[in-house]
Amino acid sequence: MTTLPASADRVAADLQAFHRDGYVVVENLLAPHQLDAVLEGLSPHLGSGAPLGRNDFEGRSTNRVYALLAKVPAMAAIVEHPHVLAMLDSLLEPGWLLSAALAINLLPGETAQSWHYDDGFYTLPRPRPPVSISTIWALDDFTASNGATEVIPGSHLWASDLPQGEDERRISVTMPAGSAVIFSGTLWHRGGANGSSARRLCVSPQYCQPWARQQENMMLAVGRHALDYSPRVRAMLGYSIHPPFMGMVDGMHPSRLIDSGYDPASTDARRTADEFWDGGRANWRG
Repeated sequence: MTTLPASADRVAADLQAFHRDGYVVVENLLAPHQLDAVLEGLSPHLGSGAPLGRNDFEGRSTNRVYALLAKVPAMAAIVEHPHVLAMLDSLLEPGWLLSAALAINLLPGETAQSWHYDDGFYTLPRPRPPVSISTIWALDDFTASNGATEVIPGSHLWASDLPQGEDERRISVTMPAGSAVIFSGTLWHRGGANGSSARRLCVSPQYCQPWARQQENMMLAVGRHALDYSPRVRAMLGYSIHPPFMGMVDGMHPSRLIDSGYDPASTDARRTADEFWDGGRANWRG
């Protein structure tokens, strides 16, 4: 797969919008063949026999497909899209992780979701920097009538404020298929109601700080499929070390579990651990 590097100017502009509003829409990030590959991979997991949500939050008229990297290899092009990676490298600490990767298929008649922010399960007081960053990639056009995600601009900075029902400050994130909205884990948002006669399909990779627990247990969910992906994706799944040794298995790098030819020199885990201890943490004891 050939990918082009992210444009530094475009990344800088998108980061500026992100910090101001809590989100940014980046249109037409996916090439048509990439979009088609993800749709083809998802097809066996959707349709009339696909399970519906278990509660109002998941959506009782919504299909959700989890553990996508174990089911849809084409998702890798989205999970490690260079534009998103460049933004994440600025927004999160080095070694950030993939927290979730799911598809959300809103069927006709689905009602609006409750207002929420995606890293609310990290019980840290607001206002604060995000622990996670979410992305939603439109596989169908997102419109105001088919359930486009609704956001409240600037709400990522709120402390104790709460959205009010059909909050007049909300806007619908409309965008063409192949586009993405990237937003802070502290941004108040919800899935809109699908009042159309067609589905509204998207995929949502979500990322978190390297010291935070992932929503999906990626190492178990993806398993040995991890070997099919790039070293960067494997590191996102959890085959990585956060200095000095978070993520170790039996005192060693977790990549040894799936890669018999693992070379310690292929990662910078040892160097970053040494820098940790040499950086004034040497008196730490456990």
